[in-house]
Amino acid sequence: MAQVAVKQEQHVHVADTNTGISNRKLLLWVFLASDCLFFGSFIATYLVYRNQSTTGPYPNEILDIPITSVSTFVLLMSSLAMVLAVNYAQRNSVGLARFWILAVAALGTVFLLFQIYEFTTFVNEGLTIRSNLFGTTFFILTGFHGLHVFIGVLWLLGMAFAHFKGALTSRSVEDLEMAGLYWHFVDIVWIIIFTVIYLIGFSDGEGLSTIEHAAAVVGG
Repeated sequence: MAQVAVKQEQHVHVADTNTGISNRKLLLWVFLASDCLFFGSFIATYLVYRNQSTTGPYPNEILDIPITSVSTFVLLMSSLAMVLAVNYAQRNSVGLARFWILAVAALGTVFLLFQIYEFTTFVNEGLTIRSNLFGTTFFILTGFHGLHVFIGVLWLLGMAFAHFKGALTSRSVEDLEMAGLYWHFVDIVWIIIFTVIYLIGFSDGEGLSTIEHAAAVVGG
């Protein structure tokens, strides 16, 4: 009975602040709020300067929507895996929690590999961070997001091999919940980036190319 009581006590979460959440979670929320300002600034800059590149390549000439859609699906599935990881950690299922944490890290790694492939392809086709305004804003925004995914993967791998070697405690479960908040934030930001760059930006680029082609015909 004493062992059961100790085990139950390990999973009791005590709020450290009058907000109902611990100080550690509160600090994470503050960090995510500040990160929103960074991403908001980058996204706003991209929107301000879209279609203002005087030289190519342009978005519709270089963006590969099908491939990026697959990588987006992979990242969204990683959010589902994260939900499962937190759920099993809260239920003290160590093995399943570790499995889904590693699944999230694996899916995040696949997303990064897609991004590396995309960056390499763009550079080979003539789009670099110095090519035009589109290249500058694209590489800064998506690269900054990729850095966040990379940090998240390292965080999860560290948790999988360090915190889940033994029995779960209330602190290690909270660690995973915090990692989950961070990961879901990264996924939500990518949905916005995908919409702004790959969907809206691609259609804008098509319209711009059509106008330029018509101007060239008239001028010729």
